[in-house]
Amino acid sequence: MTDRNGGGQIAEELRALVSDAETLLRSTANAGGADMPDRAQATLQDLRARLAALEDQVRARARDVDTYVRDNPWQAVATVGGVALLLGLIMGRNR
Repeated sequence: MTDRNGGGQIAEELRALVSDAETLLRSTANAGGADMPDRAQATLQDLRARLAALEDQVRARARDVDTYVRDNPWQAVATVGGVALLLGLIMGRNR
């Protein structure tokens, strides 16, 4: 599996968000009082840790799904077909 799946793209966007927040923190460091940069930095570090944990979970689940599909290709095809059928029925009712 590639890192360009939905989970990888979300992680990339979160990394960009953290980077933008760091840039904003640097540009407004003196505007919010003495303890504001420290609190913001702590929040960013917490966000980075959560992002790393999320990336690990996404990669682990992607590996699990990849392994399952490789081990059970027909069950995976039947599952995807069933989900597609249900979505088609639901979307057909909304029109």
